[in-house]
Amino acid sequence: MSAILQRFHQVANDALVKVSEHCLPGAKITLVIYTPGKPEEDIVLKDQGLDDNEVVSSLRRRGLSIDGDNAYKRDLCDSIIGALAFGAQNTNPPPTDHWGQRFWDIGREERAVCEELIAALKVTRENLRACQATIHLCGGFDPAYVNDAQAAMKVADAALAKALS
Repeated sequence: MSAILQRFHQVANDALVKVSEHCLPGAKITLVIYTPGKPEEDIVLKDQGLDDNEVVSSLRRRGLSIDGDNAYKRDLCDSIIGALAFGAQNTNPPPTDHWGQRFWDIGREERAVCEELIAALKVTRENLRACQATIHLCGGFDPAYVNDAQAAMKVADAALAKALS
């Protein structure tokens, strides 16, 4: 650490000690100095025992929005999307008691529902095909029904092909 930066840390720390003498008992102090676009120059000075999550909560109470764009939120959202996808694939579950387990479970449950729907559609499609074949062989039925059944089977086939690809 350069002498200038070391001196800055000392002066800032001394100032924080003086400020803390005027705070309510139990209050914690943090100082964040950043240069936009230069994260390598960030400086964070924290009280002992400071809970970083409480700092974020304090900023939220003072107007920090989840709607803004930042790397932390992008990484968090990417992690959630990944957990959902891995759950749907039933692969790579998170470690025991990990916060991502909830999202992995959601992905797994959604895929299970999808698999149930696919199975039901397959059975329905096969029954429709059997009915259509019977009608065709027996003759005397309204040709519109046969045409509608064939069109419905094409819709089912397309949905099945999409779901199974």
